[in-house]
Order: sequence, then C-alpha cells, then structure tokens
Amino acid sequence: MKTQLVATRCPVCDHAVAAPFFDGGEQTLATLAWPPTRVEAQKLPRHRHDFVQCPACTHVWNRSFRYDAIPYENNPNRMFNQGGIWRGHLADSRDVLLARLPANPVVLEIGCGEGHFIRGLAESRPGGRYVGFDPNGSAGTGLGVEFYARLFNPLDDMETFAPDAIVIRHVLEHLTEPVALLEPLAWGAAALGKPCYLFAEVPCIDRVFESRRLADFFYEHVSHFSTDSFQTLMRRTGDVETLSHGYDGEVVYALVEMQVSAERQHRAAQSNAFAVTAQASRATIARQLDALAASGKRVAIWGGTGKAAAFIHQFGADATRFPLVVDSDPEKVGTFVPGAGQTIELGDILTTAPADVVIIPTQWRAKDIVAEMERKGIRAERVLIEHDGRLTDFFQEPHPYR
Repeated sequence: MKTQLVATRCPVCDHAVAAPFFDGGEQTLATLAWPPTRVEAQKLPRHRHDFVQCPACTHVWNRSFRYDAIPYENNPNRMFNQGGIWRGHLADSRDVLLARLPANPVVLEIGCGEGHFIRGLAESRPGGRYVGFDPNGSAGTGLGVEFYARLFNPLDDMETFAPDAIVIRHVLEHLTEPVALLEPLAWGAAALGKPCYLFAEVPCIDRVFESRRLADFFYEHVSHFSTDSFQTLMRRTGDVETLSHGYDGEVVYALVEMQVSAERQHRAAQSNAFAVTAQASRATIARQLDALAASGKRVAIWGGTGKAAAFIHQFGADATRFPLVVDSDPEKVGTFVPGAGQTIELGDILTTAPADVVIIPTQWRAKDIVAEMERKGIRAERVLIEHDGRLTDFFQEPHPYR
C-alpha cells in the first residue's frame, strides 16, 4: 500500500510533510460551546476534524483548525477534576517546580484559568510573588496571588516581572503555533541574568497509539502531544531537566531551564548593531546625495530596477533632483523606476551627454559597468558606489569591488 502524505508544516518541529492520521468528519465544539438549550446545541456550527501526524517527531494536529472558530472571549476553558488522584498529581507537580525555586520566588502562570495551580504554589511557598495571566479568567487578586485578565506578552512581561519560573499547564494543546510562545519566553529568560524555569504540562496521547481510542480528538485541541513530540518542543526552549508522566500516563510534563545558545544571542546582538549602523548609513548617504544635488553637477544613476531601485528608495534619490537613470539592458529602456518614476534610458546616452558623477548602486557589478563605460568612451569625473555606510569613490578609495 502506498504511503499517503500531505504537505503541511508541523507546529512542533517544522517538518514539512505529514501523514493522514484521523478523519473525524465535521463535528461541533465539544468543550467551549456551552449551549443553553437542546435546539441551540443541535444547531451548533460544525468544523473539520482533519488530524495528521508528523513522521519526524510523532506530533498529531488538526491541519484544518481555525482559531477564530473558538469562542474563547465568551467561555473560559475550564478543566474540572476534583478526583483524589488528580489532586495528588497537582501536588506532585508543584513539588517538582518548588524544588528548583529560591525561598521567595517570582512565578508566573500563563493561561491560569481559575488560578488553582498558582494559588497552590503560593500556599506551599509563601513570601514570593505569584502572578496569573488569563484573558478569560475570573479569578480575583488576593491571598498572595495577582491576576491579570490579559494575554501574556513574552518579551515585555519577562523583563517587567523578572520571574524565576513560568508555568504553562494545559494551554499548549490549544495553540496553533506553540513555538511562537515558547521561543520568545526563552529569549526573555536569557536576558534576565539568572536561571528561569519553565514548567509545562499537556495531555499525552501515547495510549491512543496502543488502544486506538478516538475520544481524545475534539476541535478545541488543535495539538495532541506524544511524549516524543512534547520532548521535541521542550528542547526548543532550553535544557530539559525533568520529563515525566502523571495521572496514570494521561499527562506529560517537563521542567526546563530556559536557555538560548550563546551563538544565537551573538547573532541577535549583531542584528541589533546592524540596525543601528544601517540608520546611520541612510542618513550619511542621504546627506551625500543632498550635497551632490546642491552642487549642480550632472549625476547619473546606473541601474533602474532591482537593487538600483532599492538604492533610490532607501536614500531618497527622487526624480526631481536625480532625473537621469540609465541601464545596460536595452529591454528596460523606456520603462520607469518603480516607485520613483524616472525614465530609464540606455547607458549609451552618456557618450554624447556625459555625467559628471555616475553612481553605481550594484557594487558587485561595478567592475563590469566601469569596463563597459571604458569600452564605449563614457567619461565621468567620479564613479561612486555604496560601501561601508557611505558613497565611496570607485577609483580613489579602498573597497573590495575593484
């Protein structure tokens, strides 16, 4: 039998191919609709159940899921379980986290719901700061716990609260892109200058593979984690110190010291540095162009599309001050520079109507263009290219393109 495959991207490991796993047809919401009458219950809209599995990390998800179909703004996502075994699991989970925390920790819970877990932490380790975030939560601030009825902003809130730990329980299975939450958390943690732990927990579907049960699959859970796929996701966040199961194997949880590699942090710092120098370069070259325009010299820009057009855009070489744009390609002649509007003319016109200054935006082609100018007898006082944040004289100043 030929293996059936679909092109879709895994939300955990980014693998680009998946295998059909379970076609559940079209069903109503199962846990967040809350219809008040039988008629309304029967008339609820139906949504596609189209579960696929990643052959790389074993994750299962509904590739037809649409987040806007879920009425989170109307009904909270409640997980109600007062069983003794479940309460014991919660106590064990808290102990795993508390064992790694300082005496007076700062702990944030994302998607805290009614706040049972974060309150339990506060009761077990009084004296710290315990904060819950949930845009649909109804818990009230008090008894050592603060609640914010809003979404958590990873980069900003990590800096503001400087937590020792983040808790995310039974939230990740609802997210279409869990990495979009976890990786910014890790970056926020890396900036704190101290250890910061993530305690995460999700339902585990390992038994689905063994028992072939289907009740696990409903629309509100876009993602279904196996132990392997959950571990894969956690490793994208940092160093996994603990990965275990609870509630008779029905949930899987992890304690992760959130980290970003030194190499990635270095690259980000380089990006920031480039952003600063890029703005300085734009200002410098714009001033040089202003001076050229004010000098009264005849200036030609060699190239009218692609990188040449980008140069015109970036540095404000407008059609009023820099009307002369030429190109080596006869097919571009008579067309116009995108955005700026100069008519593109053939470079040959500079043989009879020379320019005082020729600007070549495409540095990597400058040597060839200068050779073309020499063959055709085109002369100019100066040929300028963009290099190291300024317009550089092709013949008189150092650069790597000659």
